[in-house]
This record gives sequence, structure tokens and C-alpha cells, in this order.
Amino acid sequence: MAKAKTNYTCTECGDISTKWAGKCPGCGQWNTLVETLVESGGGNRYSSQPQALAQTAPVLSLVDIEAIDVPRFGTGIEEFDRVLGGGLVPGGVVLIGGDPGIGKSTLLLQALANISKLKQVLYVTGEESGSQIALRAKRLAVDAKDLKLQAEIQLEKILATLAEHKPDVAVIDSIQTIYSDALSSAPGSVAQVRECAAQLTRAAKTSDTTIILVGHVTKEGALAGPRVLEHIVDTVLYFEGDTHSSFRLVRAFKNRFGAVNELGVFAMTEKGLKGVSNPSALFLSQHDTQVPGSCVMVTQEGTRPLLVEIQALVDSSHVPNARRLSVGLEQNRLAMLLAVLHRHAGVAAFDQDVFINAVGGVKITEPAADLAVLLAINSSMRNKPLPRGLVVFGEVGLAGEIRPAPRGQERLREAAKLGFSIAMIPKANMPKQDIEGLKVVAVERIDEALQKIRTLDE
Repeated sequence: MAKAKTNYTCTECGDISTKWAGKCPGCGQWNTLVETLVESGGGNRYSSQPQALAQTAPVLSLVDIEAIDVPRFGTGIEEFDRVLGGGLVPGGVVLIGGDPGIGKSTLLLQALANISKLKQVLYVTGEESGSQIALRAKRLAVDAKDLKLQAEIQLEKILATLAEHKPDVAVIDSIQTIYSDALSSAPGSVAQVRECAAQLTRAAKTSDTTIILVGHVTKEGALAGPRVLEHIVDTVLYFEGDTHSSFRLVRAFKNRFGAVNELGVFAMTEKGLKGVSNPSALFLSQHDTQVPGSCVMVTQEGTRPLLVEIQALVDSSHVPNARRLSVGLEQNRLAMLLAVLHRHAGVAAFDQDVFINAVGGVKITEPAADLAVLLAINSSMRNKPLPRGLVVFGEVGLAGEIRPAPRGQERLREAAKLGFSIAMIPKANMPKQDIEGLKVVAVERIDEALQKIRTLDE
């Protein structure tokens, strides 16, 4: 078989060169030339049919196309199915990334073992040997007698195996170890990752095989490789959490067949990852007595409300520039909230070190945590705990107003279900009907919220 011709294309300006160079001759950018295949004149590498004989797809009116629900099948792991939007889709391509050793291969091995009882599955490993996978399956005590395994890193051989065995689900662990003979670059390079992902995606769409790709991440936590890798797949999942902790979070950042920002919570045990039915308990500290600087908020992760404890520590600064440290929340937003607290509530912290932490390693990206952060900071500065059974949520604006948060009713019902008795919320989120066992305190401004907290203390 003749080797395919390649050239080098600039990722910035699209200029094509026959040889690699550190600097693009077209735009002058450095390290932007990547190896790509040269398209032949009579066809392309994705089709054996000549272009002259190719039939165009019919053009239809959107109202004439029947809307059919996407069929799904479960993985046997409830939390994993939740993140996927209800289960795997035939022909779908899922990309899952995370830090080394966080549990990606463990979770997929458990899922494949469950699926293999009803469907044909294939596990393609490029990083570990077959004996290592077998040892892991034995340690996890999974029923893997129907699970097929292939240790291979060459793309053409993997595609031949998929065409021969026609599995319903295939896992590629990992996409950075796969290479194609059509390219001379090393496995893991931009060209190899892009070409292998495109070929595997095409195989999934034409055969209705669900393919799950495992991706490496950079030191910043983003998926390694070209950005096109995330664009061509149907679902992108990220593993979050500390490898030294027993809890893992799987979050959906893209899902063509379900909601994004869904969160699956797992606990790492000796028998693998187990779903956590009540994740709010993970993010709440167990204090015998109320402590200063602690405030419980209700955050919304996809369709699931979660109760998270926000902790604040305010201490006298011994350096000219007071420190502002935030773990689990946005760092720049903390400085903005401290300025609002000073300007609109008269509470100054310019000479104080302020530390904020979201308990349990969860990352909160929504602004509804603002009110909880300010109440926790004020509690720590006063060295006085907040009222027992208090839960809050609400966004704080630069004018000092408390802005509403989405899905307020669901948040309040979750708080009441877990036994909280007082809720301080934005006035716009005030429920039309009382919630049993929950006293709702509505506020419009941050100074009003601090005043009502003092009233509740009395």
C-alpha cells in the first residue's frame, strides 16, 4: 500500500507548506504548522465512491421531518447515566477526560462489564496490557466474562476490528496513544489525534457503534490535543476532584443528546466507583455546634439542586497587600464582592486576609453563591456563627442589590427535604405558596440581608 502524501497547514491562517517549519511563511506565527493529509483529486479518504458519481442528499423542509426521540441504553451506573442524559446513544461519540489516576478507566470498565450482559462490547487499550486490565477487573470483582479486549494502538487495525466484530459499545483508551499509518507524526500529536478521532467518529456514525474516547488533559486541566476534538464528538465529560480524596465528580460540558452541566457524584471504594445517592451530604461539614464563617447555600448543577457549605476565614493581614484566596469559587469575583460589602454595607476588609473554600472539592461557577460568600465573610469578621438551620442563595450586583437565581422553587424544596428551617433568598424568588417546615426570609439588598441576620440572631 502506497503511503499517503502529506503537507503542513497553518492552524492560524490556513497557509499550506510542503515542509515543516517553526515559523509559518504566511502569517509569521510560530509553531502553528501541523501535518495534514493531501486530498486526492478523484475522491477523498472517507469515501471510495468517485465524486462524479456521488449522489447529493435530498433537501427537505424541517416541518416534514419527523422528530423521533433518541433511543438510549443504560450503563448500569445511575450517576453515569444521569451525566449522559439518560444513557448511551447508538452511534454517539463520548469524550471523557480527567487527571491521571482519577478513575476514568475504572468507571468505563465497570460500565462495560454491566453493558456486556446485554450487548456486544469491546475495550481497546493502548496504555495498558491485557493482563493489567484483567487484574483491575479482578480487583473490582466485576463480571467481565463477556467483555472483549484488544491491546492495539494502530488505527487501521482498530477500524478493521470494529468492522469485523460490530460491537454495540467500544472504548478507546486513550485517543492520544492511537496513530494512523497515513501520517508520519508521533502518536499524541495534533495531526494524529485529529485524524484518528475523525476516522473513529465516522466509523461510529456509519455502524451505530457507540464509541467512548478517553482523553488526556493538560496541566491546566483542559483536554489535550486540538480543539476540533471536542467539536466533532457528541458528548464531552470531565472528571473533577482530588486524587487524594475518595469522592469524584463527573460533569458534562457538552451533550448533543441531553442537558449540559449535569453532575454525577461518585465515591471511590475498593470495589471501584459507587454512585452517591445523596450528594448534598458530601458537601456539608458535620459540626457539633455552629461555627463562625460557615454558610450553607443551594447551588444548581444541571437539573439537580445541591447543598454546599461555603467557609470563610478572615484574619488580620501582616503584609502590605492583603491576600484574597478562593478555592472552588471564582477568584476575581471575591474581590468584587468585598468591594460591594464595603461600599453598600459598610463592612471593610482592606486590611484583612480573606480565604474562601467550597467544602468537598466542588467547583461552583454560578453567581448564586454571592450571598452565601458575603454572609460567611461577615460571620467570620464578627466571630459569630449564623443561625442554625439557615440556607441561602442569591446573586449580588455591583449596586448592592440581591438578584434572583434560576429554579428557586427546586432549591427551596431540596433545602426543606434535608431539614433546613430558614431560607434567606432574593425577593424575586419568593414562593407563592408556603413550603412546609421552611421559614423564608426575602431580601432585596445586601445591607438588608446583614440586618435581618442580626435580627435572627436575637
